[in-house]
Amino acid sequence: MNTEKNLHLRLRFYKTTTKSVKDILTTCDILKEKLAPDFLIKSQDHHIWIHVGVMRREKFSPHLHLRIEKMEDGNTAVYGLAGPEPVLWWLFVFFHIIIGITFILFSMIAYSKWKLEQNFGFDLVIMLLIIGLWISLYYIARTFRKKGTTQMIELEKVMNSILN
Repeated sequence: MNTEKNLHLRLRFYKTTTKSVKDILTTCDILKEKLAPDFLIKSQDHHIWIHVGVMRREKFSPHLHLRIEKMEDGNTAVYGLAGPEPVLWWLFVFFHIIIGITFILFSMIAYSKWKLEQNFGFDLVIMLLIIGLWISLYYIARTFRKKGTTQMIELEKVMNSILN
């Protein structure tokens, strides 16, 4: 996984392995106890979640979700999603929604004032500040992702030990 060349904040990837689904889940259960303090590994059905351990977790710590499916040729397909912790991700989504609604509201007010030939300069200033806030949220997310890169590499090593 190359984290620097992608624009996405949540990285998606696809892998194939020759191990069966049952073998992958068995290996996952073995590593769950072996890596217990440093990594939290959960598995249910054909899904595996790998988190950084509680003692090492930061606000920017990533998590890794793997979905495994049996292929017709006997191999196993692994669909992965790496990104920030779900709580942090939804917090960013919430902020983007609030900022978007506020931007639309102030744009409607500015348009109404423009049509009524009233002063709408304050509304335009607020809209520019909202755009700046949007951009800063994006760069905060990119900074969090960059800070979590070393932990993401560790999660990738755990994933590779499960799959290989």
